[in-house]
Amino acid sequence: MQAMNQGSRRGSAERGELRRGRRARLAGGALLAVCVLGLHSADAFGGDGQASPAAARELEETRLRMSKWIETQQILARERNEWQQSREILVGRVELLRKEVLSLQEKIQQAESAVAEAQSKKAEYETQNEGLKSFAAQLAEGVTVIEADLRRVLKSVPEPVVTKLQPLTQRIPEDPTRTKVSVAERFQNVIGILNELNKAHTDLTVNYEVRTLAAGTPSEVRVLYVGLAQAYYVSAGGEAGIGRPGPDGWTWTPAAGIGGDVLTALDILAGKHSPAFVALPVTIQ
Repeated sequence: MQAMNQGSRRGSAERGELRRGRRARLAGGALLAVCVLGLHSADAFGGDGQASPAAARELEETRLRMSKWIETQQILARERNEWQQSREILVGRVELLRKEVLSLQEKIQQAESAVAEAQSKKAEYETQNEGLKSFAAQLAEGVTVIEADLRRVLKSVPEPVVTKLQPLTQRIPEDPTRTKVSVAERFQNVIGILNELNKAHTDLTVNYEVRTLAAGTPSEVRVLYVGLAQAYYVSAGGEAGIGRPGPDGWTWTPAAGIGGDVLTALDILAGKHSPAFVALPVTIQ
């Protein structure tokens, strides 16, 4: 910065010297013109002080020439001065443009660096995206398998549980390859179904249903479901039976001699009988 200030002061001093030199040359030229004009004036007059016609004309022409010469010198000086001022302005503009170019070059370098970084991140994101697509495809395949298993399991689920799960089971897509439901929503749905099935498997559920009795006549009965694996029913007349799940649904078999025990278990659940141990037949598969 100090060197720049010194250079600026030297430039200003040099320009001052040039302007003073021009003024000195202009003044010298004017003085010379005055001296020449004086000599001509002295020669133009005779000893009696009267000027001859020829001398008068020459004197007038000399005056005109000197006037034109002085005017020309003034014009030249003015042009030089204007040129010097214009030159200083142009030099200042060139310097300003040079700084702007340097600034733009720096910004271009920064932009190129940012573009290179963005391209690197883009490539990284594309790689991550491909990995996520592959993982999403695996998840879609997995939830499709779970949904198919649930369809088979639901055939062996007790009727009251199936009714309770209907809002969730209706969301299972018929064609997994054409569904618009997202994989995340499908996983949420199957998790909800599995939670309800797990809860039902640990509960005792009582339901009113119509079953065919031993005589072959349908009758309304009360059914006691023990989780998802066993059920007992009893009619108003005391006829009882046992239900077990199978691959195509529940099978019901009349069972003589357990009607009283089933009624006792139902009364205990309804709070009409004190808690007691009730022995009911169970088949373990």
